[in-house]
Amino acid sequence: MNKIFRKSIFILRFRYVLKCIGILRNTYYRMQGMNIGKDTYLPKIFVTWPHKVSIGRNCTLEHHIYLKYDGGYTHGSAILICDHVFIGTGCEFNIKKEIIIGDNALIASGCRFVDHDHGMRKNVLMSKQKGIEESIVIGADVWIGCNAVLLKGVRIGDGAIVAAGAVVNKSIPPYEIWGGIPAKKIGERT
Repeated sequence: MNKIFRKSIFILRFRYVLKCIGILRNTYYRMQGMNIGKDTYLPKIFVTWPHKVSIGRNCTLEHHIYLKYDGGYTHGSAILICDHVFIGTGCEFNIKKEIIIGDNALIASGCRFVDHDHGMRKNVLMSKQKGIEESIVIGADVWIGCNAVLLKGVRIGDGAIVAAGAVVNKSIPPYEIWGGIPAKKIGERT
């Protein structure tokens, strides 16, 4: 009897209570202009400009994801997450221009995405210089391993894999496996 009670509490908590809280959170963010697709329920996340975020259908986002649009108020989405995407806990999106994440992408916990940098001329404070801003594009069916870092201008081809802990500073062709610091090709999908 005790085992059935515990199982019932677990199912009630994780299947229904969290879904209800997710529906309320979705409503809150939709009121602020965020686009959220059907069957996507938001956990506790951090968002600077909700109207700059668009999340597709049937996505799974884990808690403590940081969606930071690093700019002023403008119209349109800068963080575009397509359908059936998984994003693990503790990921950070620090975006000034744009990031697009394709359908069925898998992004493991702790990944970082930064689409801009600082200027590096001497005799001027780096914090006062305008840096380069370039979009990040992640194709469909991509798997990005735990704690990977993707930098400005990177394009990840469909079906590619980025190994855990990799620092990606150049584009990856479709169906290739890259890893290391800086990331380089270590294999291909078969």
